[in-house]
Amino acid sequence: MAGRIKVALVGIGNCFSGLIQGIEYYRQNPSQEVIGIIHDKLAGYGIHDIDFVCGFDVGENKVGQPLNEAIYAYPNMVDWIPKDTMPKTEAKVYQSPLLDGVGIWVENRVKPVETKLTDAELAENAKKILKETGAEILVSYLPVGSDKVTEFWAQICLDTNTAFVNCIPSFIASDETWAKKFQEKNIPCIGDDIKGQVGATIVHRTLAKLCNDRGTKIEKTYQINVGGNTDFLNMKEQDRLVSKKISKTESVQSQLDERLDDDQIYVGPSDFIPFLGNTKLMFMRIEGRQWANIPYNMEVRLDVDDKANSAGIVIDAVRLAKIALDRGIGGPIKSASAYLMKHPIEQTSDVQAKQDCEQFVANE
Repeated sequence: MAGRIKVALVGIGNCFSGLIQGIEYYRQNPSQEVIGIIHDKLAGYGIHDIDFVCGFDVGENKVGQPLNEAIYAYPNMVDWIPKDTMPKTEAKVYQSPLLDGVGIWVENRVKPVETKLTDAELAENAKKILKETGAEILVSYLPVGSDKVTEFWAQICLDTNTAFVNCIPSFIASDETWAKKFQEKNIPCIGDDIKGQVGATIVHRTLAKLCNDRGTKIEKTYQINVGGNTDFLNMKEQDRLVSKKISKTESVQSQLDERLDDDQIYVGPSDFIPFLGNTKLMFMRIEGRQWANIPYNMEVRLDVDDKANSAGIVIDAVRLAKIALDRGIGGPIKSASAYLMKHPIEQTSDVQAKQDCEQFVANE
């Protein structure tokens, strides 16, 4: 019989708020079929077997608060479950180092907690907290562009034998140097940059592969995304977008037999529209040629809740990381990363990645 999965969270924003509230939604509505995950059970683990034992953040209105309260703190905006009906938890939110975690566009919305602690002292505190809470897996949903903070937490995982799930495009599981470190210590890692369930990039790469597999020649394509939460506000800072654009672009390019020239493909976040809130709008276009050199084009408009779109994927990533821990498997979990992440260490088709995941779970 499967046991519990103890999880630590880094970056207590809308994504984790949606994850925790979604689990509570199914607890309050047991007759509802659980949708948005690979299977109800993976190697015996269900969604209610996950315990969030601690969190880490930099916001002064979140650090020191119980996790069940911090997920509602400004600028978070997910409100699927009323705050007063969310069960209380003993899990607390602790201080993470600031480093490059807060971009210039969100400085007026996130006030970092004042501290005299050095990064080295915060590292020692984090190791102690992970040990005391029994955390087995650490999931990072830091803001895009938080490269230094991501490396900080990757190293913490290596120092504490904690599995690492990296949901942002700061490359750890797909970086050869970091991947080797996790492999050498036999610690699982899954990453990088989570795919939405039916998100902009998964739709784009699926249609691009369809056109490719049907024998047409894609000549140019774009994907434009807009939204109204702090994720999109943060991404107005172009310097923080370098790895994000690489991740999204490579996710699409990897599905084509012939790579497009850089100036014939554009894939990336485009702007912040406040009144959209957690709604993400994607506009995609593919242009190409088919038999007799006849041109064709397609356009897609996708409207999704940005946070619901990723929560189920995180649930699967956590359970797959736990399976790897149970089986003593370390390093990048290639099947899980290829299926759940935009920028895995090895790209495959989504169909193949799903099959590989199923085989991994079945221990075949």
